[in-house]
Amino acid sequence: MFIQKDQAIDDRIVNDIVVDAYDESERAMGWYCYLQDTITFPVKAKCVQLISTSPLALNQIVEVIDMDSEANCEHDMFVKINWNSKTLCVPLKQLESINADEKTAEAFNDWSYWIARGYHF
Repeated sequence: MFIQKDQAIDDRIVNDIVVDAYDESERAMGWYCYLQDTITFPVKAKCVQLISTSPLALNQIVEVIDMDSEANCEHDMFVKINWNSKTLCVPLKQLESINADEKTAEAFNDWSYWIARGYHF
């Protein structure tokens, strides 16, 4: 999915999230820290994208309880969810926040925008 460039979001990403990041590892860590510090957990989210390695169904509602470990977020951002009485990690890119506070919704949107624009670490 491709979306139009949004200069305000691009500026926030460059100036606040990946600022001073010189390589893939530093960009990944910038994103991880931003998401960890900005998202208010727990938060309800809806599955908006099917991913073959995730058991979530389209439009399924889940509770996001935390970020996965830093080590598991070196190539993509993963979050922990409550799923069938267990804790499971799924890619953040397949989720959209529901009724989240403004900063949490912005963080979800920033990550979705980054992915949709084809950017990578």
